[in-house]
Amino acid sequence: MSGLPAEQGSGGGEPAPEMLVVGVGGDVGMYALVRAFHEQYGTRAIVLSKVATRAMQDSAIAENVVVPGIDEVDVFLSTLEGIAQQHRDKVLVLLTNADWHVRTVILNRERLEAAGYVTPYPSLPVLEQVSSKEGFAEVCDRLGIPTPRTVAVDVAKLVADGGRSAIAGLEVDLQFPVVGKPSNSAEWYYVDFPGKAKIHHLDTRAALDELLGHLVDAGFPGTFLVQEFIPGDETQMRSLTAYRDTSGAVTLLATGRVLLEEHTPGTLGIPAAILVEPYDDAMDAATRFLDETGYVGFANFDYKLDPRTGEHVYFEVNPRIGRNNYYVTAGGANVARVLVEDWVLRRPIRPVHAVREVLYSVVPYGLLSKYVLDPELKARLKALKASGAVVNPLKYDRDSGLKRRLIVEAITQNYRRKYAQYYPEPTSTGH
Repeated sequence: MSGLPAEQGSGGGEPAPEMLVVGVGGDVGMYALVRAFHEQYGTRAIVLSKVATRAMQDSAIAENVVVPGIDEVDVFLSTLEGIAQQHRDKVLVLLTNADWHVRTVILNRERLEAAGYVTPYPSLPVLEQVSSKEGFAEVCDRLGIPTPRTVAVDVAKLVADGGRSAIAGLEVDLQFPVVGKPSNSAEWYYVDFPGKAKIHHLDTRAALDELLGHLVDAGFPGTFLVQEFIPGDETQMRSLTAYRDTSGAVTLLATGRVLLEEHTPGTLGIPAAILVEPYDDAMDAATRFLDETGYVGFANFDYKLDPRTGEHVYFEVNPRIGRNNYYVTAGGANVARVLVEDWVLRRPIRPVHAVREVLYSVVPYGLLSKYVLDPELKARLKALKASGAVVNPLKYDRDSGLKRRLIVEAITQNYRRKYAQYYPEPTSTGH
């Protein structure tokens, strides 16, 4: 099945002013957002990206405009202002799903709002607090929300202390294997070194030292976190998406069990398949976190079930909706609606939870089934497939010309090659 109806039916939301979605970044997650707006309001989109992307190719609902320098602040702002000039008669909803672009929008919010854009993102102080993984952990500690044990490595200090020669003296009071990740992913975006990945799984101290050596050589200016590895494969990972409105109400919550993560280095750790399941404890923890920080907008929490304790352990919150956001819309809570009601129509709505049992997947079902080892879970997925409750965000009935269908099928089947190369057989740890 190519999709499930939105919360109020396809295009069946309340009347809204004429809108234009302007998206920055042309990945699957942006297409999912554009699709949610089109389902609810029939709204079309202009999507800006550095290069033409396959997710947007030959789409009838989004025009993909290639802007080679979109990562440069001046180009970013002038391009958006140019689009605003051409569409003064519409409400412009500015969407992005990349940390560095979120930050640029927030830093230049006054200028963008003056141009006519709706900017549904938190304030700069809130962004600074939550987008640092140490800041996230501090808030969680205050609220009694479990987080993994972490060692923060100040790479600039290592450089000052002698560079590579200082690495051996670094104390890491954790058992290996460990997980390594940047504290701030916006800083990570701009650093380049051999073997760079979104998340690094490190089996030995020697592997950690080698990675830190690369960071020292590259002059990485930020903090690198070394975290305890919570046991269990990818099906113990969880995703939570929330929306907290401008009046301080959490109006959307959705949780899901990750079934399979992506394994290509550039997208490592991003969910490729999610089963929508309600986790009330996580919804409560996220609500308390967002209320405590005064957050506004979409937020996406990564957490995992710790089999040793039976409790959920929280890793981070992303100050954006997340690439895999279509599981929320498919689960019964169209993500466009909460934003439009809040920022465009300026009226309160009754909070909604996405709890419809749906399988979200960007990979072919047969490939996913290979990696799900739990027989009970596999049986549930089989039943969902039989009932048609399976969604791929790119497969949209109202955007399904022949060329588009062929492109989407090619994208979907290409995952077979990617997994054969990077993760040929399932493991008990997921890496």
